[in-house]
Amino acid sequence: MSNRVKWLVVAAISVVAIGATVVVGLFAWQQYRLRQDAPSAADTTASRDWDSGDRVVFRNTAPGQGYGLVASVPLSDPSAARAVTDTACDRVDAADDEFSCLRTERGIVPSYTATLYANDEKPVADWPLAGIPSRTRISPDASLIATTAFVSGHTYAAVGFSTETLLHTREGESLGNLETFTLIIDGAPAAPVDRNFWGVTFVDDTTFYATAQTGGITYLVRGDLDKRTLTAIAEGVECPSLSPDGTRIAFKRVTSGSGPAVHWTPAIMDLSTGQFELLPESRNVDDQVEWLDDGTILYGLPRENTPGDTDVWALAIDGKSKPRLFIEHAWSPSVVRQ
Repeated sequence: MSNRVKWLVVAAISVVAIGATVVVGLFAWQQYRLRQDAPSAADTTASRDWDSGDRVVFRNTAPGQGYGLVASVPLSDPSAARAVTDTACDRVDAADDEFSCLRTERGIVPSYTATLYANDEKPVADWPLAGIPSRTRISPDASLIATTAFVSGHTYAAVGFSTETLLHTREGESLGNLETFTLIIDGAPAAPVDRNFWGVTFVDDTTFYATAQTGGITYLVRGDLDKRTLTAIAEGVECPSLSPDGTRIAFKRVTSGSGPAVHWTPAIMDLSTGQFELLPESRNVDDQVEWLDDGTILYGLPRENTPGDTDVWALAIDGKSKPRLFIEHAWSPSVVRQ
């Protein structure tokens, strides 16, 4: 076979391969649009009143129209029709007048952003993320926003994952990466190269808790924004969430397995005593929980046999109650009280 014939064969194969790729891509896009344009699997209403009254704000995961958009339901009636906005987020946290939105911008090369929106859905500030969105929290007075993204990996069960956790003001001013803070373990500064930080929960505008991991050990750290320190106060605490009364931390704790087979169970830690109690949830909870009130936590779980769909569950912290379905087709809940 001559070189000319060989090149013609290669060219023909390439054209066929490219054509097949285009066909597959068009088919996938068509199926995606059909799913997005189908009627929503959840009862929805217009978005104009989505930010009124005591409410739970969340990411809508009901298949069909409105999938992936920020939505809300009344706190007093979480089974009511959800008010759906026009803003798409992968992760959301809300305050009275604004909400923090982490988003994947899909394209040939995906990009990742964090945006603080006013409730009219107009951007207040935005900044880039280093990778896949993971966690976000707004401080009680709405002056600070924390974001966590995966620099490498896409789950906390992955081996060798890396995270970037940033603090910003409401105006978008960067207050730095937590890796630039001084980490204090057993009373002494530590600067391990394998350190990772994630899962911020604010006490006020200068103090917060977060997760730190190094040497295979996960710590609960107390952050001081003025001193730029992170002080380890307990081990085995991941994705902390401070209770409304400020006395307890809800978190996820490894109870079996490791790596991709790790199993997390929700737990409660008393900050005054350091004692913790595992809660009666047998399923794997890989989430930063939200407090519904001082006696109940909320968290998201994948819906069985329905990729991309999730539900929000409620669990009393009395150590006896069973989990109950709180909001169907929802993710990343945030409780807002006016």
